[in-house]
Amino acid sequence: MNYRHHFHAGNFADVMKHALLMRLLRALQRKEKGFLYLDTHAGRGHYDLAAAATGDSLARKPEWPDGIGRLAGPGGGPELVAEYVALVREFDRRGGNAGDIPRFYPGSPWLARLLARPQDRLALAEKHPAECAALRDGFQFSPRTTVQEMDGYAAVRAALPPPERRALVLIDPPYEAQDEFAQITAALSEGLRRFPSGVFAVWYPLTERARADEFFDALCGLRPPPTLAAELAIAGDGAGLKMRGCGLVVVNPPWQFDREARDVLTFLATVLAQAPGGGGSVTWLVTEPPRKGAIRPK
Repeated sequence: MNYRHHFHAGNFADVMKHALLMRLLRALQRKEKGFLYLDTHAGRGHYDLAAAATGDSLARKPEWPDGIGRLAGPGGGPELVAEYVALVREFDRRGGNAGDIPRFYPGSPWLARLLARPQDRLALAEKHPAECAALRDGFQFSPRTTVQEMDGYAAVRAALPPPERRALVLIDPPYEAQDEFAQITAALSEGLRRFPSGVFAVWYPLTERARADEFFDALCGLRPPPTLAAELAIAGDGAGLKMRGCGLVVVNPPWQFDREARDVLTFLATVLAQAPGGGGSVTWLVTEPPRKGAIRPK
């Protein structure tokens, strides 16, 4: 997968990930006490969709028209998705776009910043120097926000446990490394050891290379607290797409998040479909702290 995310910004995977991220943030805000939001692979934080058609040297087809572009029109969709669309539109307007076609798209750091209350704190990690420089520039005047150029997996160890005693950790790597899932599993192991009550969300692609089931088995081998996998497929296995869908594993999901995620995914599976055979699903990988020898539900 191409690390420079602006090629993919606003695509169907971003829509799914960010709509569910908003539900997680809103769920933690049901309590007055603040929390830490840790973004381990924050990227540059915001994206110009007009640049999406420009590669390093060759023009390319932008992906956002089949993502946020399908939701940009007025009306339609459940309230849970409409709030996400409204937030994206607000960011677009703040960027100076007065037109109907989306231009400026917020990454996960800006979505979190737009929703953050004064008592909430953001910690953003990005190891790519150019991306981190852009991120730091965008957040230089943002209150209760720190930006660090560092390995995202190391950030889990550095930031937990938080003084707030509440945290949402988003792990959203570019999946360039062959052992990415192993690194994620190790980071989750460390994170749960340091802060077992934290909410951990891991985005992953559904491709031929991405072995999600093996990741699930490794994750369940950690004997985690309640854990679910929310997945969106925009096409069936035989569609020939390089990435036919994506998922979000959530450890310690907040109350009613599974119901909200199903509602969101049911709608998005219809609106964002690119070929027959897709759909949305929420599966519990661990419904309670597993006993020794417990078998993961299939």
